[in-house]
Amino acid sequence: MPLNAQELKQLAEAAEQSPLPVCGNWVHRAAAWESFTEDRWPAGLMERVDTLRADEFAEPGFEEFHPGGTRYDSADAPISVPHFPFNRSELFRCAACARLVLRYTEFGGYYVDHRARRVEAALVSI
Repeated sequence: MPLNAQELKQLAEAAEQSPLPVCGNWVHRAAAWESFTEDRWPAGLMERVDTLRADEFAEPGFEEFHPGGTRYDSADAPISVPHFPFNRSELFRCAACARLVLRYTEFGGYYVDHRARRVEAALVSI
C-alpha cells in the first residue's frame, strides 16, 4: 500500500526532528526537483522507504497542484501526493542523517531524466 499524504507528513516531521545533523549529501540541498545522473545518486546512503505511486500498473496522471501560483520547479511548491510528479515518486531516507528525499524518473521520447527533491513537512499538502 503506498504512502498517503498524512503518512508522508508524519515521516517528514519525524525526520526533521531527528537529532542527527544534516550530512553533506547533495540531495538535501535539492529544495526543488533537481536532475541528476545515476552516478550522482548516493546509493550507499539512500534507503528506500516506500512509494507514493497509487497503483503500480496504472499510469498516473500529469496534473500538477499549484494553488499559490508556484511552478513545478519552485522550491516552495506544495508536495501533493496525488499530483504529478509526486504520484510517480519513491521515498528515500538518508542513512547518515535520516532526512527524506523523493525520487522519480522522467521518461521522454529519447531520454531518461532522474530527479530528486528533499521532503519538507510544511510543504506536504493534506
